[in-house]
Amino acid sequence: MSDYSSIEALRSKGLKVTPQRIAVFEAVLKRKNHPTAIEISEYIKKEHPHISVGTVYKVLDLLVEKGLLKKVKSEKEVMRYDAFTSPHHHLYDSESDRIMDFEDPELDRILRDYFSRKNIEGFRIKDISLQIIGEFHQKNNKKISV
Repeated sequence: MSDYSSIEALRSKGLKVTPQRIAVFEAVLKRKNHPTAIEISEYIKKEHPHISVGTVYKVLDLLVEKGLLKKVKSEKEVMRYDAFTSPHHHLYDSESDRIMDFEDPELDRILRDYFSRKNIEGFRIKDISLQIIGEFHQKNNKKISV
């Protein structure tokens, strides 16, 4: 996403466009590795040394609240941020603490059908997101779709 697209994304959610918001949002988009707030802060310090870690946290919370980012917690209880907000799951490598996006419409359909048959009174599914824990035996940094 270019700076222009980031600006439009912020505006589309009714947010005031600020250099801090653009820098934080762009950092998550560019990193593509589910970065932590500290990793985002370190990444943007090169070009924006005046943006504090506290500001990064506040901007991240706002972007999550507005649906531009999602929070993803690792098994080690580390909070990470995901710019891929379409429905998907995560493959979590417990050895490296790495998280990869995993798309599988068939799995989504199976899960929705399963819960539909269970007919849990008063409960409506808004999103289904699984975190599947394992280990990668080869380097793979791509989003996985089946």
